[in-house]
Amino acid sequence: MIKSTYKQLFIGASLLAMSVVSLTAQAQSSVWKVSKGNDHIFIGGTVHILPPSEFPLPEEFQQAYKESDSIVLEAKLADASDADFQMNMMRQMTYANGKTISGFLTTKTQQQLNDYVSSLGVDMAMFEHFKPGFLVTMLALLEAQKAQLSGEGVDVFYSNQANRDKKSIAYLESAEFQMNMIADMGIGDEEHFIKSNLEQMKDFKAMFTGLLKAWRAGDDKQLMKLAIKPMKDDPKTFKKLLTDRNRTWIPHIERMFADNGQSTDKEFVLVGVAHLAGDKSVLTLLKAKGYRVEKL
Repeated sequence: MIKSTYKQLFIGASLLAMSVVSLTAQAQSSVWKVSKGNDHIFIGGTVHILPPSEFPLPEEFQQAYKESDSIVLEAKLADASDADFQMNMMRQMTYANGKTISGFLTTKTQQQLNDYVSSLGVDMAMFEHFKPGFLVTMLALLEAQKAQLSGEGVDVFYSNQANRDKKSIAYLESAEFQMNMIADMGIGDEEHFIKSNLEQMKDFKAMFTGLLKAWRAGDDKQLMKLAIKPMKDDPKTFKKLLTDRNRTWIPHIERMFADNGQSTDKEFVLVGVAHLAGDKSVLTLLKAKGYRVEKL
C-alpha cells in the first residue's frame, strides 16, 4: 500500500492543517495572473490529493495552461518504479537504532494514536518506526482512501498533460528537499505534533470536502480559516512548510520576468493552495515587490 501511494506523500500544508468550516461556493478559482510591465505569468493553487469527482478542473486552470509555454511545479514527482528512491525515502522517514514514535509520546497520546490507527483498519506495528511527519502523511492518505476521496492531484494531472504536449517542466525545489522536510516535521516535538494532528483528523471527510470547496471557489477567506489559521498553532511547522518556502520561491518566480518583459515565454506555476493564502503568501510577497496580482 505504501508503494502504491508514496508519490502523493508530499502533500504540503493544506492537507495537514484543516478544520471544519461551512462554505459557500463562488464563481472564482484558485488561479492568478501576475504581471510586471507587459510580461506576465500564471500561478495556480493546487490540491495534491484530488478525487476523480473533482474533474474537470475549473476552466481558469485550463485557460492558464493553454496560454503558457511551460509549467513550474514544487518538485519533480518521483517515479514509482525507482527502487533506490523508495529505499532512500524509507531510510529518511523512519527512526534508527530501534527508536519508535511511541517512545516520544505520553501514555495517553500513545493510546489515542493506537486507537486511531486501529479505526483505520491498520496494525500500528506498520507505523511504529515512522517519524511523525511521514506518519501523519500516511494517516491522511489512508483517511482519503477510506472516504473515497483519494486520487492524483492537480500537480500530477498537469505534469502528465505537459509531458503529452511536450511542454517543458521546471521545479522550485528538489524531491530530496521535500523528502527531508517531511522527515524533519515534528522531530523534537512529537507529543504536540501527533496530538494536534489527531485532533484535526477527527472528521476527515468533512474537513477535506470543505478544503476542496474552498480551493475550487478560490475563496481566500475560507482558505485562511482552513489551511492557515490551524497551522499557526504550530509555529515551527508553519514556518518550515509555508513561510520559509514562500520566501525562497520568490527569487525563482522573479527570474521568470527576465529580459525586461522582452521574453515571450509564459509560465504556469502550480503550488499548494495554502502557499497562496494569507499575509505571508507568495502572492502577498509578490504584491509587496510591485507585481500586479489579479484573479482569473
